[in-house]
Amino acid sequence: MSTPRKEQTQKRHRRLRRHLEGTPERPRLAVYRSNEHIYAQVIDDAAQHTLAAASSLDKDLRTSLNNGANCDASTAVGQLVAKRAIAKGIQQVVFDRGGNLYHGRVKALAEAAREAGLQF
Repeated sequence: MSTPRKEQTQKRHRRLRRHLEGTPERPRLAVYRSNEHIYAQVIDDAAQHTLAAASSLDKDLRTSLNNGANCDASTAVGQLVAKRAIAKGIQQVVFDRGGNLYHGRVKALAEAAREAGLQF
């Protein structure tokens, strides 16, 4: 019997998180993808503190987006989280795709964050 997709994602995420850790010098850019929205946080795991965050639910983006679950929304969220991180002096991050495949919305968010100035 095959493993459900959600369990596969959780298994990949656990496997990834063994090796990924955000530090004050290089925090973790964590991505969560739901069916209707996408969320991104820049996290310092040492202090267990979120330094910057953005999602397709933000008031800044909500009015301009018709749908929070497409690549256009992911691109906008990637640009916004990068802008907020750079405003706080964060240039380099470790990318945590949250167990999702690096494809589609996750890839769009990552590329937009890179274009906006984050290095990973």
